[in-house]
Amino acid sequence: MWAWGLVERAAAGLLGPLGGAHGGGRWNTAVAVGVTAAAGLVLVVIVVSSRRGGLKSPWWRRRRKAALKPHEWVSLFTPEGKLKDGGVKLLKKVRSGGIEPSIRAQVWPFLLGVYSLGSSESERDAVKAQNRKGYLLLRNHCLRKSVYINEENKQSNEAAGAKHVECVSSEKGGDTVNPAGSEEVPDKSSVEEHLVGDDTVGPVVSEEVAEKSFVEDHLVSEEENPSANPGEEVQDDTSKTSPEKLTDGNHSSSSSSSEEESESSGLTHVETSHMVVASVQQSLTEDEQESIPRYSNTGGNMENDSELSKAARPVKSVRTIEDFETWQRIIRLDAVRANDEWVSYSPSQAVVSREKAIESAKAVCLKDYEHLEPHRIRHAARLVPILEAYAIYDPEIGYCQGMSDLLAPLLAVLEDDIEAFWCFAGFMRKARHNFRLDEVGIRRQLNMVARIIKYKDFHLYRHLEMLQAEDCFFVYRMVVVMFRRELTFEQTLCLWEVMWADQAANRAGIAKSSLGKLRLGAPPTDDLLLYAIAASVLQKRKLIIESYSSMDEIIRECNSMAGQLDIWKLLDDAHDLVTTLHGRIE
Repeated sequence: MWAWGLVERAAAGLLGPLGGAHGGGRWNTAVAVGVTAAAGLVLVVIVVSSRRGGLKSPWWRRRRKAALKPHEWVSLFTPEGKLKDGGVKLLKKVRSGGIEPSIRAQVWPFLLGVYSLGSSESERDAVKAQNRKGYLLLRNHCLRKSVYINEENKQSNEAAGAKHVECVSSEKGGDTVNPAGSEEVPDKSSVEEHLVGDDTVGPVVSEEVAEKSFVEDHLVSEEENPSANPGEEVQDDTSKTSPEKLTDGNHSSSSSSSEEESESSGLTHVETSHMVVASVQQSLTEDEQESIPRYSNTGGNMENDSELSKAARPVKSVRTIEDFETWQRIIRLDAVRANDEWVSYSPSQAVVSREKAIESAKAVCLKDYEHLEPHRIRHAARLVPILEAYAIYDPEIGYCQGMSDLLAPLLAVLEDDIEAFWCFAGFMRKARHNFRLDEVGIRRQLNMVARIIKYKDFHLYRHLEMLQAEDCFFVYRMVVVMFRRELTFEQTLCLWEVMWADQAANRAGIAKSSLGKLRLGAPPTDDLLLYAIAASVLQKRKLIIESYSSMDEIIRECNSMAGQLDIWKLLDDAHDLVTTLHGRIE
């Protein structure tokens, strides 16, 4: 309060000589009021400056800069294609204003760790080729699992049908009767054909179709010769193999030859089917032992996953083939239910004929999509293979409802499915904890939101305790899908970009440098989202304290925030919380 005392002494010095003059009473009063008001203003400035630690919020309305523009993005690179100053200027620009939509697809891979901030253009090309190979390996593994599941279901149906025939035959004197109500199960070739799709599916799926023979026929030679250039090999094999030759030639000839072999060897159809299942199961086991990319909490990108030691690699998952079958079913349900909020952001992706949309749906075995518009069918068909591949990449998490909400905005920005997958994998490096079955990650985050509120506004926290809502379960949805349903589509992208920039700064070690902190203007944190969630609750403190008497009412209030939040005001309030509580909370 030294500032207040100084102002009082200055006021006394001014009023002393004037006190004896005629009519000085009114003059003294006016001056006193003016000085008191000025003192109050000075005090507020001092308190705010002290409270924020002297750090300026990059999101304060008067200070917030424009989004990163294309010409600014180009100017950030050296002639060798490296980001200048290790990417500090890029992160600062993104944190203070976001990214212009036209260049998001180019910037996001840097923010999400697909490419290192210190990488050159040639290094990124190598990573891109390796990522492409890794994604194709994951998709091939998905196909093999699907074939295995199909054959298992086929055997079960045949066994049930055989029992039914025996019962009916015994009742009717041995006459052969087809099992009533038995459902035809597609054979192996049809399953693979549907899962792979054809060249009408899109820019990336079409490549996958043309290259499926490469993945299946040359997978072993590729893995035995890792020094080969995957891009060149794919290009060569694509020119030799067409989708028609793949589906009509390879599968039909293999099926007919297998039938002839089974007849000549005396094997029954059921025995042959068992052999197919065993063969697929063996190939799945071989995949597990080979070079399929896997999530590792010690690594970050494809470029360094191959360098991890065996001790650093994750322990093999105990997930079973039944788990994958369950994930497939839920993925397809969620994909069909996905909304089309992204259409206004990416209208070019919404231009698709119904015929092509249906073909893309058949390629990934979608069901119950006939009522959807073509662009929603096409969007659902893009969601499925990426989510399936991620379930293989990170089997500890697999797939949980809500993950499609996180992937959908990425697909609206990234038209290349392979790049979209690896960006999603980078996004999930932090978000995956939201989907753990033991909910450890969710509980930690809810507890952190509760502590932020407690330290910032104890009166509000006491009211939440009275309502038995101090665990902050009412923000559960905000945490799981990262504000996806409380913000508009564009607001979601802005928040995520700022959040990713903070995480990239920490990942690159910029946050540990005092110079880096000074240039960024605010301490980066991996938990900016949680500070923003706490800020959204604190903005409603008066309403919560005065009007709400149960947690259900608070949940309804949080769910009704959609479209009502000012994203930059929210970030400014979150910055205040970070600067004042960061050291006490984290």
